[in-house]
Amino acid sequence: MEKPKYSKATLQYLPFFYVIWSDDLLSASETNVVKTAILKDKSLSQKDIKILNSWLNKEQPPKNEEFKSWKTLIDSSKIQLIENDSFPLTLFSQKIGNLYYDNCPVNESLKHIETNLGLQPNHYNHLFSTLRDKPFNSKEYDSKIIDSLLKGKQTKAVNNFREELSFPIFKRSLSRDKSIHRKKVLEQVSFLGERGYGAMAYPKEYGGKNDMEGYAAIFENMMYVDGSMAIKFGVQFGLFGGSIQKLGTEIHHKKYLEKTGKAELLGCFAMTETGHGSNVRGIKTTATYDKVLDQIIIHTPGDLDNKEYIGNALDSKMASVFAQLIVNGKNEGVHAILVPLRDENHKLLSGIKIEDNGYKLGLNGVDNGKIWFNQVAVPKENLLNKYGSIDSKGNYFSNIKNPNKRFFTMLGTLVGGRICVARAGLGGAKKALTIAIKHALQRRQFNDNKKAQEDLLMDYPTHQLRLIPLVASAYVYHITLDDMMKQYCDDTVLDKRKVETQAAGLKSVITWYANNAIQECREACGGKGYLQENTIGDLKNDVDIFTTFEGDNNVLLLLAAKGVLSEFKTEFNSAGFTSVLKLLSMQINDKITSINPIYTNKVDTAHLYDSHFHIHALEYRTRRLTYSVAMRIRDYIKKGMPSYQAFLKVQTHLLALGKAYSTALAYKKFHTFNSQIKDDKYAKLLNKIGTLYALQEIRQDASWYLEQGYISGTKSKAIRQRVERLCTELRPHINVLIDGFGVPEHCVNAPIARKI
Repeated sequence: MEKPKYSKATLQYLPFFYVIWSDDLLSASETNVVKTAILKDKSLSQKDIKILNSWLNKEQPPKNEEFKSWKTLIDSSKIQLIENDSFPLTLFSQKIGNLYYDNCPVNESLKHIETNLGLQPNHYNHLFSTLRDKPFNSKEYDSKIIDSLLKGKQTKAVNNFREELSFPIFKRSLSRDKSIHRKKVLEQVSFLGERGYGAMAYPKEYGGKNDMEGYAAIFENMMYVDGSMAIKFGVQFGLFGGSIQKLGTEIHHKKYLEKTGKAELLGCFAMTETGHGSNVRGIKTTATYDKVLDQIIIHTPGDLDNKEYIGNALDSKMASVFAQLIVNGKNEGVHAILVPLRDENHKLLSGIKIEDNGYKLGLNGVDNGKIWFNQVAVPKENLLNKYGSIDSKGNYFSNIKNPNKRFFTMLGTLVGGRICVARAGLGGAKKALTIAIKHALQRRQFNDNKKAQEDLLMDYPTHQLRLIPLVASAYVYHITLDDMMKQYCDDTVLDKRKVETQAAGLKSVITWYANNAIQECREACGGKGYLQENTIGDLKNDVDIFTTFEGDNNVLLLLAAKGVLSEFKTEFNSAGFTSVLKLLSMQINDKITSINPIYTNKVDTAHLYDSHFHIHALEYRTRRLTYSVAMRIRDYIKKGMPSYQAFLKVQTHLLALGKAYSTALAYKKFHTFNSQIKDDKYAKLLNKIGTLYALQEIRQDASWYLEQGYISGTKSKAIRQRVERLCTELRPHINVLIDGFGVPEHCVNAPIARKI
């Protein structure tokens, strides 16, 4: 083959110059990167350097004839660019060099340009003949196998439930009238109760299956039908029924659980108050024991002490009311009491006042209301007395003597609700992602005016970067919540404080993720995503409140952070001086690692894709934040500041710790799950998903890692480029991955998601 007019070294630069001049917008930073690489390239002669630098002159750019000659030379080589190569453009250039010259080595300076300019194949593959390692809708993986991996041991329960969702009663309605919406949701919840789903988590002797994990799994799937149905279901069977199951004793179980599970007894969970929100310990509703009458008197003392935002309030016959229990003049703390609200004709009982909260931003199929109690007397036996009771002599008794421990033990039994809310949010995100990506896989927009067909939205790098990391997060959070519920249901673990810490942080992180994901999906679908018929708007409105109920996310993150500090304190104090030395050694080793130039600048793919790096980076952030916030609190207290004030001073620091802890926890749980997958092919796919999640998380908090000296600017840039690269690598499998969510086809009821 006739050799071109370019030298062996210069020839390899042609594809790079063709790419960087293709948009005719060579920037100063691009020029600087290329000039630096040329200067360090020992293979170039002075003549080569002069020629290459002349091609970087914006005032006198290469002439059109020369530009066309580059293109002709590249095309005539018949060499294809391989997208899945580590350095696609560098290796493509090397192959062109080898076509005309013998023993053309890989040029490290070109690697430098490719890395530092962030040249991704999906940015330039339209310029060359490109061989994709897999077609853009690969059939390599089976979505049913992926779905089965996610369902795990709940496969049978979830499959049966998804079949139920095909019944006509679950067909979506576009009605905006809350009375019509509420009626339909009540019918749906009653239908599910009759079919045995309401009692799934209850003991078998009361009509259940003792399957809380299965309950949580189907709860997520309810979001595919209607958020209102999921929440009404959760209030009736999870909160009201769950409070009877977890806080009551056999007398309450026998009397109420079976009827509650069948939705024959409708109830509500009356904890939150207008004036106190998330501060359960500070609620003002009182439950005063009257020894003469042998009754408990429920009372709302002030105008803002009413129960607020209580789901199922307008349909309920009974409420599980949280109040300050006062016995013999002493406040024994918050307890739950069953209080009848209505008679058989659904008329309010004496002393009960209920008002409709009216229309809300979303979830208008749920009948939220306000409840006031005016000296309402109930039998003493209505006290849910697993952790505190009133004996036959009228005295208070509890096996848990410490009031604080008793309070948190009672609330800890209801942690399952937080896990379920996170799962519901995740379900909403999965459905939105399914709709948005199905739309992007068929909607075309723009081209280069040389092709008759426009490009798919999903083939644009920006679209991939917007949606694919969100899909990766959905997988990570699904596995995490499965494991969380497994821990919560483990009766061999009596102390649930660690589970409560984890659930508090994960509920916050995941419901925030769900809101962000749904919003991104809405925008990714343009105006079509704004139409009610395409359901993303309703998902957005319904999931919005998830960041607030079952605990405000900021409050829960503070709770999670305090749990982390408690563990830190235990570790710090458990072994005296030895423990302190161990802790300080850990900090010093982290610091040495983080400032080691070899580590902070390490950018090779093997390192950046290594789970050991991901775990170390995420745990390092948690440890550093834990250590630094603990030292700040200690210093404030040393200066005489009360501990409560010291905690207030570091609230933003605590929020960062709560997020860091939860993110690291999620990744580690996913990594553990993935390491147990026996099918190597699917393990590699999920490993790539986990890698994307970890690198995206590090990327989003790059400023912190840069401040700490854990990564350099070069490494930060490399991580960003790897995130983009992973999105490109997962693009061929994206349809399979969203089908792997298992959203039933009849529930993907958005016109834009249907095949054209």
